[in-house]
Amino acid sequence: MDHSEAPVLEALAAYHAEKQTPFTPPGHKQGRGADPRVRAVLGDAVFLSDVLATSGLDDRTSSNGVLEHAQALMADAVGAEHTFFSTCGSSLSVKAAMLSVAGPHEKLLVGRDAHKSVVSGLILSGIRPIWVTPQWDPQRHLAHPPSAEAFEAAFAEHPDAKGALVTTPTPYGTCSDLSAIAQVCHKRGKPLIVDEAWGAHLPFHPALPTWAMDAGADVCVTSVHKMGSGLEQGSVFHLQGDLIEPEVLKSREELLGTTSPSVLLYAAMDGWRRQMVEHGHALYDDALALAASVRARVGGIDGMRVHGRDDFCGPGRAADMDPLQVIIDITSLGTTGYRAADWLREHHQINLHLSDHRRISAQLSHADDEHTAQTLLSALRGVAAHADELRSAQAVEVPDPHRLQLEQALLPRDAFFGPTEQVPWEKAIGRVTAEMLTPYPPGIPAALPGERLTTGVLRYLRTGIDAGMVVPDAADTEVKSVRVAIED
Repeated sequence: MDHSEAPVLEALAAYHAEKQTPFTPPGHKQGRGADPRVRAVLGDAVFLSDVLATSGLDDRTSSNGVLEHAQALMADAVGAEHTFFSTCGSSLSVKAAMLSVAGPHEKLLVGRDAHKSVVSGLILSGIRPIWVTPQWDPQRHLAHPPSAEAFEAAFAEHPDAKGALVTTPTPYGTCSDLSAIAQVCHKRGKPLIVDEAWGAHLPFHPALPTWAMDAGADVCVTSVHKMGSGLEQGSVFHLQGDLIEPEVLKSREELLGTTSPSVLLYAAMDGWRRQMVEHGHALYDDALALAASVRARVGGIDGMRVHGRDDFCGPGRAADMDPLQVIIDITSLGTTGYRAADWLREHHQINLHLSDHRRISAQLSHADDEHTAQTLLSALRGVAAHADELRSAQAVEVPDPHRLQLEQALLPRDAFFGPTEQVPWEKAIGRVTAEMLTPYPPGIPAALPGERLTTGVLRYLRTGIDAGMVVPDAADTEVKSVRVAIED
């Protein structure tokens, strides 16, 4: 295949050159109807390239095969058999993958460190989750992806499970042993879904962790906007093998996806693929060298520890890690990541990737350079210099691992859609939650519909919120009250 081609971008250029006149949506008609104040902020190019996918980018019957050609090029670029574009983010893509493997009341093995989008998929589908426990680092209060042995044990107990889903890399950059997990699944003839939202870049440099398709996954979901050059919501999902039919996966995506996809998002993904094939290796040579330099320099700042392989990888921990996720433990500064992140935005206009009760993190990509690195380092030195004024932060009560594991008393769908009531958080202890309670970012629910709440988890959330944690999906975002199921 000719990877110098970019079918979506080329079709857009032809659309402009032909001076086509739309009598179709979108109603702004190439920006002519947009408020000049909006155009002043967004620019005219956004509106000029915001066209219909059919009767716009392509003709009424899609006879030019623009999107199909772009998807085939993407599949070829990464070594997948089939690739599908999504303009609704990996939150939709992972739901489509789940629905391709299991249906209502059927079992699916799921790592309990799954993103809230996976839980939403469970609620919508009625799939019965069989939770697989992550590997917990008690010293650092951090979860790494479940081991292959944990999936083996779960299949042994639930041989009727339809397949498995694992999240890797995690938002902290830690990776599971995907090859071993794929072997566990495939010896039973079961498919493996990988939520690899943070791994769009992995196929394009050998020094990065092994990506899902090379490790033997059947379906891999990737957010091009997270670590690639796509626009927000740009996602692809890749397929290989014969355990899931491509027609089934496509039909599930069409069931959930929009009938008005954004050509802007298609174009950015198409152009990113071309960029990576032509220049990805060199770009990530530079990015990895910069990351190593940044890690060393952050490690020289008083009170900051940059987590590396010695911290994150090894027996009982992760199998690998992405060095572009710079995870910094600031415990020695005596404050929380929440407070440090807020201070950095206010005083240095720095927006961090994620923060928790003891860490902050900076996501580097191929777009960073020495200038952005110096901006980050200067800001981090500012945090260390102002540690005294940040030390009054409320302590977060993080439970031991066994107290974070909740009983799944009801199906997520049954708890979410069943009769509910809102009760003070103290009275929610022992009750079954009917909502997701998710510290965000990174978006991994501390409790999800159908789980029975405990004192430890509720106090973790309450003390976390007092310290700056954000729980946006709760009905009461301060978690002073909780929506719970009314049980018979």
